[in-house]
Amino acid sequence: MSEPFDAVVVGAGLSGLCAARRLREAGLRVTVVEARDRVGGRTLSRRLGEDVVDLGGQWIGPTQDRVARLAAELGVETFPQHHEGDKVLCIGGRKTTYSGEIPSIGALGLVELQATIWRLDRLARRVPKARPWNTPDADALDAISVAGWLARNVVSRRARAVVEIAVRSILACEPSEVSFLYFLFYLRSGGGVMQLARVRGGAQERRFVGGAQQLSERLAARLDVTLEAPVRGIAQDQGEVRVESARGTLRARHVIVATPPALVDRMELSPHPPPLRDQLLSRMPMGAVVKCLAVYDRPFWRERGLSGEGLSTDGPVRLAFDDSAHDGSQHALVGFLLGSSATALPEPRARREAVLASLAQMFGHEAQDPLHYADQDWTRERESLGGYVGIMAPGVMTTCGRALRE
Repeated sequence: MSEPFDAVVVGAGLSGLCAARRLREAGLRVTVVEARDRVGGRTLSRRLGEDVVDLGGQWIGPTQDRVARLAAELGVETFPQHHEGDKVLCIGGRKTTYSGEIPSIGALGLVELQATIWRLDRLARRVPKARPWNTPDADALDAISVAGWLARNVVSRRARAVVEIAVRSILACEPSEVSFLYFLFYLRSGGGVMQLARVRGGAQERRFVGGAQQLSERLAARLDVTLEAPVRGIAQDQGEVRVESARGTLRARHVIVATPPALVDRMELSPHPPPLRDQLLSRMPMGAVVKCLAVYDRPFWRERGLSGEGLSTDGPVRLAFDDSAHDGSQHALVGFLLGSSATALPEPRARREAVLASLAQMFGHEAQDPLHYADQDWTRERESLGGYVGIMAPGVMTTCGRALRE
């Protein structure tokens, strides 16, 4: 066998590629293996009509300083997400529009919604980012789901529905599926409810000209990357690691596994992980999301004074945004099927019809007649198993969450 590498990195998403670059800049001999036939992980940019669209991750906002510096270094430009105009809210068969950051749900509901957001952010600030299991009352907070907490603490149905939409939008799962402590930890990490949910000044503030996958493609061009090499097992003994992939065996002094826990759980690891780590790998599934793009001959929603942003509990599309090209050469809407709605429509043709009907309910009948349509079901991609992040159900964080950092 050849001389071992200093390190093998498993996974050619942004995390793996950035890790490999750091090692290489330090003068180490490093290689990257990737199961897919492409780099980029959960970023996926494809041409649709006259523009390159993102079927995976696409936004960047304030506080995301590292990726902003990376984009500038790699020469990938960004542009502002379109958000001028009114937003649409569909709850229980009722459609309303609003102009601010908080949905219009009636005076009493609005008061309770604002109080709930304030309370969630206040609770989240108590969570230590490095050790969330040390949060005061961690066991009690981890014992209930977000849905359970909302049922006990939010009286207004419409206020509760808006928070549930936010949970689906942020974590791509149902509020009943995620620990309340984990949700607070995520809010703490991301800067709070509104920081994660809004466009201006928030996580959806800007997009990448030419697509987000360029970041990984430009990083990979400077590195040694082997594609279509799913890792089947990793064995470690006597100071050496052997990485068994579909393309053969690699020897190294160290290995970095830059994949979600749910994918690590599919690998044969020797020696076997410690009990807590083993539990974590099988108890942290990905969220469920299908991302859908529809291209139109004109921005009819803007003509109606709408921004293209929509929230809904009624149709399969739970969240929507304007996805038009940065230079105005193409007009599009992007819709997200999240949580239960992502798994309810596995047949592509039926999903397309339901998605377009849902967009039409939000923005007008013209939405049912796109020039182009594409979607990406991340739950059915073997090397992603969903998106956007791993989810902890009630009881997982306090039981074995510390194994992530260990």
